[in-house]
Amino acid sequence: MAEYKPVKVQSFPKLGEKVTKDTSYWKNFKAPIQIKEFGAVNKIDFSPVPPYNYAVTASSRIHIYGRYSQEPIKTFSRFKDVAYCATYRDDGKLLVAGSEEGSIRLFDTSGRAALRQFDGHTKAVHVVGFLSDKFRIVSGADDYTSKVWDISSASEIVSYNEHTDYVRCGCTSKLNADLFVTGSYDHTVKVFDTRAEKSVMTIEHGQPVESVNLFPSGGLLVTAGGRYVKVWDFLRGGQLLVSLRNHHKTVTCLCLSSSGQRLLSGSLDRHVKVYSTTSYKVVHSFNYAASILSLALAPEDESLVVGMTNGILNVKHRKHEGARELLQQRRRPAYRTFVKGKNYMPKQEDFIVSRPAKTYLKKYDKLLRSFQVSKALDAVLEDSARKKPPEVIVTLFQELNRRGTLKNALAGRDEKQLSVLLSFLIRHVTDARFAPVLINIAEMIIEIYMPVVGQSSVIDRQFLKLQNLIEKEIDLQEELLEVLGMMDALFATMARKKPMGLDKDSTDGL
Repeated sequence: MAEYKPVKVQSFPKLGEKVTKDTSYWKNFKAPIQIKEFGAVNKIDFSPVPPYNYAVTASSRIHIYGRYSQEPIKTFSRFKDVAYCATYRDDGKLLVAGSEEGSIRLFDTSGRAALRQFDGHTKAVHVVGFLSDKFRIVSGADDYTSKVWDISSASEIVSYNEHTDYVRCGCTSKLNADLFVTGSYDHTVKVFDTRAEKSVMTIEHGQPVESVNLFPSGGLLVTAGGRYVKVWDFLRGGQLLVSLRNHHKTVTCLCLSSSGQRLLSGSLDRHVKVYSTTSYKVVHSFNYAASILSLALAPEDESLVVGMTNGILNVKHRKHEGARELLQQRRRPAYRTFVKGKNYMPKQEDFIVSRPAKTYLKKYDKLLRSFQVSKALDAVLEDSARKKPPEVIVTLFQELNRRGTLKNALAGRDEKQLSVLLSFLIRHVTDARFAPVLINIAEMIIEIYMPVVGQSSVIDRQFLKLQNLIEKEIDLQEELLEVLGMMDALFATMARKKPMGLDKDSTDGL
């Protein structure tokens, strides 16, 4: 009996992203650490001083984590209701947070009890922060007001009532101790100077404002609301510089890298986009499992922490170059051991003993060898659920078609097995690399299972989804063909005509 030859996986052209410096920089993180909090994480703030702990505000508690700790090293839980926006002071010694009941609490990071409590807001306080003089606090609340407080006397200094809806975000200037910015659900961003009785600048964002951030230079302001991230020039009276629309759902948080050359935005569409602050183009993107409410970068971009609506805190730490070089150094002796003798040339009196290398078959190859084609297809489909490459499944489809057993492998499936198969088709049928094979597979499945359509609501929904997907792809290709036709017509009209020669028999001499 001839020896079984394993299925050779075909190599398809790769459609991967272009590798740039930003790609390698932002991908240089270890596997994420998942920490479960008590509720949705509405704020993450890093301490500006070593050891760079970070405060996480979720539900009615504030947890302080070390940079590499998976358990909180300190907890502030003296809140009757939900806590909001725990923020460090520039020296890292004080922490201020708002609350659902309308009070503001000031904590010493070395203690547990609140040092001060500021009462004056009548509704939930979502925005708190320190002015750069370190002795005053700014707050914004759902009662439409923004207030400035004195820390030493726990008294209100000034109150502004210019917004007409909830004040949900704000930031303070690092250069000017009297300047702060608030964003509201009334679609406006207002700039306040504590020395003035009213706002000094109003910017119309156009959607409910979820987050604002000032550049370190103080000349540019970034606002996020709806699906838009907008950059404004302070020095030109709040002129709009650029409007970015790279998210599919509401943008909830903004963050700047330590160098100020990259801007990060998190959204309810489960993505974090990284923009270049020179070209304002997306240079990298992160994908998460749930909608994002907050994000923060550690100093020197050592860690990226993201808080989500499901209460999960996702922490990624950067890989250290020194550890990687040390690991390579440790592997060198083993490498020399394995290559030892590779270049040895046998002499005439030597006896050469050859030992054939043992081949290990994959699970689907073992099943194919025993002619269990349906189980072999199930095996690769199970692997695809574990993020295996789709090339293996497409190659197996082609092998079964070559053997003439493809219909037998596709037929006789129960609801769960057919659902897995349809899910794979839905994910990859519009991929140009696999479309010629998968479209034939889809036609076979429809032909085989057409008599039983209507018996399972799950399968029916997947068939409809597959139909809509293919219809959209056909419409897109028709539109592209129309555009190509228009471009051909434009290029034809723009083509330069050859100059006409003058008539040699003309009698006018010209």
